[in-house]
Order: sequence, then C-alpha cells, then structure tokens
Amino acid sequence: MNRFTERIQIEIFQLHRLKLSTAKTAFQRMNVLGIAKPIRIFLVIPFLISAQLLKSQNNKEKTPVDLVYPQLDTENSRWFFFSSASRPFGMVNLSPDTEIDGAWGSGYRYKKDTIRGLSHIHAWQLSGPSVMPVNMTVVDEKKVFEDASSFFVHEKENIVPGYHKLYLERFGIDVELTSTTRVGFHQYHFKTADNGILVNLSGQLGPSKITDGSLKQIGPRNFEGELTNAPTIRRPKPFKVYFKIVIDRDVEKVLSSTDQGKFLLKLNAGEGKVKMKVALSYTSLENAKFNLDHELPHWDFEQIVEDSRLEWNQLLGRIKVKGGSGEQQRRFYTDLWHALQGRRIINDANGYYPDNTGDSFKIEQLPLSKNGEPLFNHFNSDSFWGAQWTINTLWQLVYPEIAESFVNSLLQYYKDGGIVPRGPAGGNYTYVMTGASSTPFIVGSYQKGIRGFDSNLAYEALKKNHMPGGIMTKAGYEHATSLGGGLGHYIEEGYVPFPLPDGQFGYHQNGPSQTLEYAYQDWCLAQFAKALNHPEDYAQFMARSKNYRNVFDQGSGWMRPKNQKGEWLEPYDPFNHGIGFSEANGAQNTWFVPHDLKGLAELMGGEAKAVDKLNGQFKEAKKLGFTSGNSHAQEEHPEYSRIPINYGNQPSIQTAFIFQHLGRPDLTQYWTKEVANTVYQGLTPSRGYNGDEDQGLMGSLAVLMKIGLFQMTGGTEMEPTYQITGPVFDQVEIELNPDFYKGHKIVIQTVNNGEQKPYIKSASFNGKKVKDFTLSHDLLVRGGTLQLKMSPQPPKHKNHSSN
Repeated sequence: MNRFTERIQIEIFQLHRLKLSTAKTAFQRMNVLGIAKPIRIFLVIPFLISAQLLKSQNNKEKTPVDLVYPQLDTENSRWFFFSSASRPFGMVNLSPDTEIDGAWGSGYRYKKDTIRGLSHIHAWQLSGPSVMPVNMTVVDEKKVFEDASSFFVHEKENIVPGYHKLYLERFGIDVELTSTTRVGFHQYHFKTADNGILVNLSGQLGPSKITDGSLKQIGPRNFEGELTNAPTIRRPKPFKVYFKIVIDRDVEKVLSSTDQGKFLLKLNAGEGKVKMKVALSYTSLENAKFNLDHELPHWDFEQIVEDSRLEWNQLLGRIKVKGGSGEQQRRFYTDLWHALQGRRIINDANGYYPDNTGDSFKIEQLPLSKNGEPLFNHFNSDSFWGAQWTINTLWQLVYPEIAESFVNSLLQYYKDGGIVPRGPAGGNYTYVMTGASSTPFIVGSYQKGIRGFDSNLAYEALKKNHMPGGIMTKAGYEHATSLGGGLGHYIEEGYVPFPLPDGQFGYHQNGPSQTLEYAYQDWCLAQFAKALNHPEDYAQFMARSKNYRNVFDQGSGWMRPKNQKGEWLEPYDPFNHGIGFSEANGAQNTWFVPHDLKGLAELMGGEAKAVDKLNGQFKEAKKLGFTSGNSHAQEEHPEYSRIPINYGNQPSIQTAFIFQHLGRPDLTQYWTKEVANTVYQGLTPSRGYNGDEDQGLMGSLAVLMKIGLFQMTGGTEMEPTYQITGPVFDQVEIELNPDFYKGHKIVIQTVNNGEQKPYIKSASFNGKKVKDFTLSHDLLVRGGTLQLKMSPQPPKHKNHSSN
C-alpha cells in the first residue's frame, strides 16, 4: 500500500469518526489538516454523494404508514387493542403477548418487559395458536415447557402497520413478524446452532382458555393442528381454530409436554434465518391449507412486508392532511389506523365460514363472484354500540365498500340464526351490551346510497329485532332468556322500568339507558320504513321514538330511573355512575336523544336553557380533561366517575355537536376542538383514548373531530346531512370510492386556521355559501371544495352565552 492511499484511508476514517457529514465541513477539516487540494477534492466526493442521498431521504414525503404510532395507549391494552403484524380486519393479528390472563389488561402491554409468546389471534372473545422461538443452549428440553418467556427492550423494537421486529434477550434471537389476511409469517435469526420453536396450544390466552390442542407432523417441515376456545360468559359455545405450519428448515424431532398442550419443534442444527408460516381457518384443516396456498405460496418475507405496507397505505391514504404539527399528523393517522382495527374476518379465502348460531355447528359458504372470490367478508366483532357516531359516518363516507361488507355480514347472521347480532363472536351471538345497535349502521348505509345488499331482507331483519322475540328483548350476555331487555314494558308502558320487576337476567339492565337507546333506534327504523314505503310501520316506530320523554324528570331536569309504578328513584344523584345508566351517569345520558334534540330542549324549558345546561357540563368536564379515565384512574380519583361529560366511552360522545342543533354552532366548533386537542392528542404508550377505544369506535370519533365532519343521527335520516365543525388541519383531502360515489374527492380548505381560531366565520362549497354549517351527503359525495374561513371570535347568535 503506498503512502497516498494509506493517507486517504486514514483521513476517511477520521472524517467519518468525527461525523463530518457535509462536503463543506469535510473540506474545511482537510484544509486544517494540511491535506493538499487535489486530495481534498478526491476525498470530498463521498460526502457529496452522502449529502445528496441524505437530502433525498429528508425530502421524501412520509407515507401514512410511516406516521402511525402503534404503541399508543398500550400501557392500558385490551386483548384486541394492540396490532402490528396484521392486515386490515385480518383473521391473523400476529403480535407478541406480554400479558395473557383475561380479556382486559392483556395482550401487548408496553410496561411489561417479558414476551410470553407470539400469538396469531387477538379478536373479540377469541385467541389462537401461540409460538415462541427458543435457543436450546439456554433452556433444556424439559424446562422449556415450563418457561419459554424472554426479556425484551423497546429500544430494539420496530413496529409499523403490518410488521413487528423485536429481539429476545434471553435467547439472543431476532424476531420479525408480518402476515397476509389469514397467514402469519415469521422470520427468526438464530445466533446458535441448537434451536427450536415452542407451540403452545393450552392454558389461558387472553379472553379464552385454550383446550384440546393437538399437533401432527405430516412431513419434515409440515404440521397441522387444532385447538378449542372454551366457552366464556360472553361467548357461550366452544370454538375451534385449525392451523397449518410450514417451516423452511427440517424439524429433527417433536417433543410434547405431559399435559399434551405444548409442543417443541426441535430444528435441525444450524445458525441463521428460519422462516415459518402459520395459516388459520375456523372451518377445517383443508381450508387452512387453502388459505396458505392462496395467500402465501412463496417465501419472500420482505415482499409480504411491502405488500402489507401497500395495503395499509391504500386505505390510510384515502384521507390526506396538510398543516398542523408533525405530532398532530402522526396522531391523526394512528387514530385512522385504529378505525380499521379490532373487528376481524372469520371466513376463509374461498368463502367458507363457521356458523355457530344454531343447535349444532355448521360450515357454510358465502356467495362467490365469477372468479371464486367471496362477494363480501364475514366478521367477528364487538358491539356496534356507539357506532352511529363513529364508524357509521367514517366508513360510509370514506370506506363504503367496508360498510357494505359489514352490512352483508350482519344479514348473513340473520339468514343463519334468525337475528341480526349486535356483536358476534365465534360465528355466534354474544348479546353484548343492549338494544339493536346494528340498526343505525344498516339504515345509515342504505340512506347514503350503499345498496349492495337486499334492502327488503334488511328491513325484515331489523323489524324483527325491534319486536318481541328480537334482540331488543335481551340484556347484555343474556343467552338463555329474553326478559332482561324489558322490551315488553317499553312497548306497553312507554319505558323500561328500573329495577326491572321481572328480575335479573343479564348485564346492563338499566331502564333509562335502554329506553333512550330503543327510542333512537326506533326512529332510525322508522326512517327505513319510510324509505321502503311501509307507512304503518313508520307511524308505529315514530310513536315509539318519543318514549324518551317518559324517563325525563322535569323536576330535577335529568333523565332519571323510574320503577314500574311510575315512581322516580329516590334519592337521585345524576352524577352517580352506573345506577340506571349503562357505562354512564344520568348527566351524561340525559342528552342521548339524537333524533329529537329540539324536543329534549323543550322539556328543559327551551333551547337557551338547554344550551346553558350543556355548556355548564362542558365547563365542569374540562376541569377533568373531558374523560372519566380508566378504572385505575377512577380508583385513585373517584371524582372522575362523576364527570358530567365523558369522551372516554360512547354514551355521551355526541354532546359537543348538540349545540349546533340548538342554534349555537359556535359552541360546537369551540368544544369539539377543545375535546380533540385534549383527549385525542399526544403520542405515548401511557394514554391515547383515556378509556375504551372499542375496536375503532373512538379512533373513528377522533378522526371525525379532526376533519370537522359529524352526523348526529349517524346519517339515518331520509336525506343524511353532515355538520361542519372545522378541521384541526389547514387542508383535508378525502378520496372517494368511484364504485359508490360520483365525485373524485372532497377537499376541505381553511383560511386563517389555528389553535386559537376555532370558529368558522363563513363557509362555501364549490363557491356557494353553506347555510347553517351543514351539507347534505348527496351534495358532498359529488365532490368539490369546502372552504372555511376561520376566526378567533365567534359570530353573534341568539341565545349567546360565553364559553
């Protein structure tokens, strides 16, 4: 090596050691060192290239996937809340578990530092096969069945939608996870030659106890097995999961635990990467194999990561935002990502699905297209309780194809089991929560022109739910009887008594709450009846929709529990949580009359008094951050459970939008932004939704508040309209689905926007003035530009009162 070359190498090393990453700085440094100009020019070339690449990288616009923060609120995780290696609504939701005991406080919990397993199903009342790569030089073949857990640190973790990477400190193994819709895809990097994979098919795994786990080897690299989710109080029937495992390295031998629920796949000796596919089915081993062959016929891990990224970007990218801070944009796409989470596909890629609604389990098949693809997907999901103010509006505007698929799925349950569910699990009814919460979702879809389903069948099914024998007769998780819903009392006496004189039959037997829900849902069904020309039904359900009046006590000014004799509950504290009201108190639930707010205001003494009352509740709620928090917060601070407005759960999340219906759009504009900037802000594992996100409901609400659109009735009226409240961003662009809507896109532009300018001074759509800050759905989906001029001062209104 000559001195010239040696000198160049030494200086390159020194410059990189000093992290002189710009050409100018490097050139100056070499001048100080006395390096001749020709050599300086030669040496500076790598820095010119590096600087150009760095500039190109920095200028590259981040995609929505890059902005999502999956760890949001994970200190408070629920089994199905966290997601990483999953597709939108995927059957597979592959992710590490740090807690596995129970439905609450389980799954991926950020503060827990030990991985207990990598499991494939995190769904409403369902869990599935858990696996764990192990280093056999660290743990022997017997003890691995007792403890295969591993310490990990977040600093070595990388999580984006569709991909999860972590490092198992105990075993020295790099783990990468991704998936297709029905197949989990693992990639492990082993640093030693003696390794294995533990397959756990027994014990408590989230909400379910796993039983009857079996695994059979059918080749050097191929396995098949099944397990059963034992019944729970919510899901009353057992439910089987079938799976196929394929590994790209031979398995030397298979060992099983004494309880036959755990299996160690001892790999052939060797370091390096090992890939594994785990395909699921809820119907059969044959369909698990079909899902595997159909969705993942190759071994290109990076390609699946990229495919998943593309799929997520296509959905998240339908809404583009400009302006606001970087953190606000990241939080927005995290909320939008959650809006497409939790609810899970249960049918195979060929359309076969589990039907557990009858006396015996059946395997049925969804209708197929000409190319053999299911015309829609079938789903497992938590309740649609509160969906009218969340996914109703977001999905039906931005993702109408998803809304249509869910409607068809709900109707498939009706065809199979005779009832439209409010939250199905394991192919069966759970009777989660109360009322007929699916009614507004289906009616809202129809009213917005989403018509890819049998509307007459839908009306027949929904009407059945609202009559004796339907789902309104059942309280929460009331499987064997049909009395806890109190529907007979509601029809005959005009309200559901509290306490119910018939006895205790399920959860959430809260007469005032049930009365309010039924009245609103009856109104929604009345609109459907009108649209389909059923005048007698329309009159009947419209009359029932006034029943909310029967639980309003004008003496106290609140909705109030009333017994069968017509006597008000004594003593009565409207801020006492849970007495007569489901997951709420009387102050919060009093405003649950979205279909007749003017009628409610009349009971309160007029719109001005109603506005002052609600405004006072918001002022008090602001002191507590607008949420009651989680159960831990309520234990430490009992006053939180007495909050007059709660944006941590569904019963009162519409309240900020009520002012506009009572002549005060300025207060709606003010309070929606206060809530959005207080409750649904920040990026931290310690908080995010300050309560229960509930499978996309609160994520959807956050999105709607931040883009400035809302529908009080969930869009169930004959001519659905949107309230315009003003976005937190300078510009929002919504791409419309051309299969459903004529317009190409909706652009919401603001002028003079800012955190201290919450009020809309004027609004125009395609150059025409917008009256009353409302736009019809029909007009909006034709596409165009909504321009909003913002102001720090509210315009003068009648009944005006200060914030």
